[in-house]
This record gives sequence, C-alpha cells and structure tokens, in this order.
Amino acid sequence: MTMDATIDRRAVLGSAALLAGCTTMGAGGVGRARRDFVRRDGMRLLAGGRRYRFAGANIWYAAYLGADAAYGNRARLVRELDALKAMGVTNLRLLASAEEGPLRNAITPGFRGPGSNWNQTLLGGLDFALAEMAKRNMRAVLYLTNFWEWSGGMMTYLSYVNGGRFINNGDPAYPWPAFANFNAQFYGNDRAVGLYHDWVRALVGRTNGVTGQAYADDPTIMAWQLANEPRPAGDVANADLPVFYAWVQGTARLIKSLDRNHLVCTGSEGLKGCLERADIVLGEHGITEIDYLTAHIWPNNWDWVRQADLANTFANGEALTHDYIARHVGFARTLNKPLIIEEFGYPRDGGSDDPAVSTRYKDRFYGLIYAAVEQDMASGGPIAGTNFWAWNGEARAQHPDFRFRPGDLQYMGDPPHEPQGWYGIFTGDTTVRLVADHAAAVVRMTA
Repeated sequence: MTMDATIDRRAVLGSAALLAGCTTMGAGGVGRARRDFVRRDGMRLLAGGRRYRFAGANIWYAAYLGADAAYGNRARLVRELDALKAMGVTNLRLLASAEEGPLRNAITPGFRGPGSNWNQTLLGGLDFALAEMAKRNMRAVLYLTNFWEWSGGMMTYLSYVNGGRFINNGDPAYPWPAFANFNAQFYGNDRAVGLYHDWVRALVGRTNGVTGQAYADDPTIMAWQLANEPRPAGDVANADLPVFYAWVQGTARLIKSLDRNHLVCTGSEGLKGCLERADIVLGEHGITEIDYLTAHIWPNNWDWVRQADLANTFANGEALTHDYIARHVGFARTLNKPLIIEEFGYPRDGGSDDPAVSTRYKDRFYGLIYAAVEQDMASGGPIAGTNFWAWNGEARAQHPDFRFRPGDLQYMGDPPHEPQGWYGIFTGDTTVRLVADHAAAVVRMTA
C-alpha cells in the first residue's frame, strides 16, 4: 500500500480536500443510479457482465440520519455520502433493523417492537438513504438483525416470546459466554424466528417511499444479510449446528423466494464467529442459498494487540491478520465463492478516542489489509471488496468521557455501547487518504 500523492485517484478528490473532509461534491456532482444487479459467478461478483469490486465502508446509522424526525439529520447524511463518494467509497453496509426492548445498550428508536407496527419514520429514513446512495452510484448491504445487543437483536426477539427474560452483554453476573449461549436459543425458537421472518418479509417486500421503486427491484441494494455477526453459540458445548444451519438456509430461502434479484450472505465474522472451526465456516457458507463469504478482523477485541502498547504488539497482530485473511481466501476457494472483508477496525494511538490524537498504527493496519486485498485482486483471487468499520465523518463525541447517552444525536460508526471514537474514521484523519488510495487501486484493477 502506498501513500504516494502522485497516484491517479480517478473518482476521488485530491488528498488535501480529502483530509479537509471531502464535502465539496454538491448535488450537481452526483451520478445516475446503476441499472445492473450484482450477481455471483463462481468466485467473482459481476454487474452488467463486468467484474464488480469495491472499496466500502460501514455506516450503520444511515437510516437514522435519513429519518424526517428530530433524531434525523438529512443534510448531514448528504454531506457524509458526498465525503465517502469523494474518497472513492462505492459500497455501504447499513443497519436495516433495530428491535426495541429491555437491553440497556440498544439504540432507540427501533425499527420495530414485539408487534407489527413498524416505525415508518425510520423506514422512511432508510428509503431516503438508499435514494441518495443511488444518486451517487453506491451499493448497499442491508443487515436484518443483530447478534449483539446494540440494536436489540436476537436477545430482544427472545425477550418478546419468553416472558421478558434476557441477559445484558457484559453483565458481571453472567460472564462470557453466557450472553452468546443464551442468544443461540434464538435459532431454534419458532416464535422468535417467526417474528424475525415477519420483519424480513416486510423489509424485503417494501417499496421505497422516496423513489417509488420496490426494494426487490432496486439495483442500489447489493445484498441482504441475515444478521450482523451471527454466531452458532458462545462455545461448542452450546452450539446446535443443525439448528443453526437450518436457520441460515431457511432465512436465505425465504429472502430468495421474495427477491430473486439480490445476493444473500450471512454477515459472519468468519472463523471467530464460527467457534474457530473451519468446518463451521464451510458448513455455514457452503449452503447453496448463501452467495458469498464474509470476514471481520478485530485485532484489539481479540487480544492480538493491546491498545495501550501498540508499539510492542502491532507485529503480532499483523502476523495474525495476514494469516486470518489467507485462511478465509482458502475457504472461498474451496467453496468457489467470493469473499468480502466487510469489517475491520483498529484503535487510535494509545487507545485514545479523541479525533485529535494520531492514527499511526491504525494507518499501518489499514495499509496491510488493503495491500493483502489488492494483491489477491491482482492475482484473480476471490476477494471482491472491503468495508472498513466505520465512518464517523463529521460527528464528534458529546461528552468528555466519550460515552453515548440516551438522546445523543451525534451518531457515528462506533455503536452506542462503545466509546465514541474508538474505531471509526473521522473527517480529517490521515486514514482517509489510505482509503482513497485503495479505492483508486481497486478502480484501476477493475477497469
């Protein structure tokens, strides 16, 4: 990976503008919506008969900004999309469900509660986000629930049907893996899965209120994702793999029965989300209705590095990251399916959450990810794209302790249960230029 300012960025602005915030593209600078759906051909993704590759980002909160409500900010969403477009980002992964319930760290409002009275205002925010993405020739990956608590997710679905019982992740009374093992009950609970499938039918069958186009007919959507980071359990002893695989296949079949135009994937972390077992990665992603594999990479969360001592632990994380990517490339080749590195995050220097603090080691981490991806692409390998976690953009923490509190509206890529600024990229970060250089390299290799 290079940071040479002479690189042809094609669809991106100069690095000075990028570091300033990438918000110079106005309404006249947006493109026309693409007309071709993304499809799979073996290990390749194709759009209009041409190979589809991308540099992407996560922006889970897009529907919230897009909502025509006090908690929304459409003007900011437009600016953030312009900034991402200027960087060369063409693919965004969005939260498309949030379940309101008892969990202490869940974002509110949600898209739904225990009944079928969907939050039409928030759905309108998703409509608006997709319409604005279409203007910028961006694609969307929409995940339909969450294994984790920050958007309600599977634990909340269980609470709807089990008399209100739940566990908060991180509760010292229920140490890990209690949360994940409790969550695994979801896959075999017909009532909980039934409520989830009601939401799947509603969203996949939705018509965009801004464009008038059915979601199933909208090429802005690249893929439906069953969930964010679904795990079969927290440990092998509590994993009922036949039940888990049945949930994966049953949900994927449901989606494809409603929408034959779009790809379907799991949203898995890969090995880390499959109890470190290759057979589970292959079993989960070998299901015919799953179109591609995903991998997430979190060196700090997985204790590959220590954020307070990045200087002495970075090399260990680097070696493990290279191995993790290589192993997932191997899985993709075995299954003859594409691979997306759809989440990867790294702390700022010293583990700070302050956007004024440098990102030397974070930039090195992004550089090694992008270099590995570009090498695989150049050799015709299965990696089709990346989505970094996540875009913070112009948002800034509202409190000195960098914690999110109920009522805060400065949404950023770091979800509400995490320090605000922990992993996301802000406008002005030097990491912006790395993303832009990578995006330009992907364009060159795909042209």
